[in-house]
Amino acid sequence: MLNPGYHEVEAGWCALPQGGLYVANLLKMPGVTVEMVDWWFGWHGLEDLRYKIWFPPGHFGVSMSDRHRSIVLDPKTPPKKKFQGITHYVLEDTGGPSVEKIAISFMTPEDVGFDMGRFRSPNVGTLVAANGSAMMLNPPPGIPDQKSPAFMMHFVREIPEGVEFRTRFWMGYHILDKKPYYCLPKTARLPEIVAKGLAMHNVMEYTNLASFLPQIFKEQKGLIQ
Repeated sequence: MLNPGYHEVEAGWCALPQGGLYVANLLKMPGVTVEMVDWWFGWHGLEDLRYKIWFPPGHFGVSMSDRHRSIVLDPKTPPKKKFQGITHYVLEDTGGPSVEKIAISFMTPEDVGFDMGRFRSPNVGTLVAANGSAMMLNPPPGIPDQKSPAFMMHFVREIPEGVEFRTRFWMGYHILDKKPYYCLPKTARLPEIVAKGLAMHNVMEYTNLASFLPQIFKEQKGLIQ
């Protein structure tokens, strides 16, 4: 990801041999800056309405612990630390068979395992990465009522017209001690339709965010409160 250029496949999805899923997307966000991205991920987790405007058809609620809220609202907290190290609890329809309650634990680039000697512009602007654990609220018959792990990464680079999101999801995995671990039972197989639903959801939510982020950042004067 830190190398210039692009991978052979930057958009698509597939089933993985162990039973997990992989999703990739590449989304351009004209007029958006790295500063706006960092601000958004610190700002939107403080109120349900902020999360809902991101993608009204699929985002229904967000919360965090009182301790994390105090960190986010502290003016002395650096912008990236207002989301990296913070956990959001969201209600979201990611394109699967049921609305999910998801714990999204945002991570630093160091947590993920990036070579920090190379983690700089122009090959990277910022990183939004997290281990997630999802639980369906109303699973349909035949689908186990169990937590589903995933690792999410939005690798953000500056481009002449704004920024681009190189997004990756590894469903069934978490990053622990800077290494990927498969967290599902050996016999588990996630249906590929789940990856397709997530890929489409991701395109729609970030296309919508790009449409209003520069305006709302200006209106809020880049403040988090």
